Amino acid sequence: MMGYVLGNPVTCEAKDISQRIPFGHKTALISDELYESTKKDCNGDYVNVDPTNGACLTDLEMVSRCLEKIYLAQILEPMCSFISPNHTRLKWSRSILDETIINVVSMPQQSRPWCRNYNYLYSYIWANDRNVQEALHIREGTKPQWDRCNESLSYTKDVPNSVIYHRYLSKTSLRALIYSGDHDLAIPYVGTLDWIRSLNLTLLGPWSPWFVDGQVAGYSILYAVGLKYDLTYTTIKGGGHTAPEYKPKECFAMVDRWFSYYPL
Repeated sequence: MMGYVLGNPVTCEAKDISQRIPFGHKTALISDELYESTKKDCNGDYVNVDPTNGACLTDLEMVSRCLEKIYLAQILEPMCSFISPNHTRLKWSRSILDETIINVVSMPQQSRPWCRNYNYLYSYIWANDRNVQEALHIREGTKPQWDRCNESLSYTKDVPNSVIYHRYLSKTSLRALIYSGDHDLAIPYVGTLDWIRSLNLTLLGPWSPWFVDGQVAGYSILYAVGLKYDLTYTTIKGGGHTAPEYKPKECFAMVDRWFSYYPL
């Protein structure tokens, strides 16, 4: 039987972004009073806001103050500038090697906060090394420099909401595994659960913990359509936006059990 796996997926960008506010409330980043006021004044829509709705705009300004210094990809990790004060984004250049490697690698651990962005720096050093590129048989001159995220691709976003495709897939003979790092503010788990529930699938079991090495690794729930289609949704406890990066052992166990048809 064939299937597919999605991790912290963007499904409807406007709704995913709106769900950051309920998620912020659930994780104590937004107070009860501010959440209730914002929900009422903005009618639950925090993206397509009426510019004449002063009460909603005021609430959203307060929400922004609560969330703007939170690291979107994992709310418990520090919010850091991308390399050093002299670099506004993580992009390879010789100056990074000259300035930042010394600053980040040589500086005693206790004198600087750990930032996940520092981990990415090593991939730039490795991938832009001439010896590495030769070993990978990259033809000289075809790629001036390697970037971790290629932002030069030109395309038009013409699918604002992909739920219709998930509804179509639910009528096929497929298995689906959809997971969320439960500390991801960028694409919060509450939004993913919301569109999954909108598919009106049959619930086969309760929300339950699953374990790795005797410890709770997340929580899962199983849906199905007859005997043809089933969808497992699970959280990764403590995971961020790219959950396997944060919790590799737990994510490996999750996928391995799903492939083997074992319950999480």
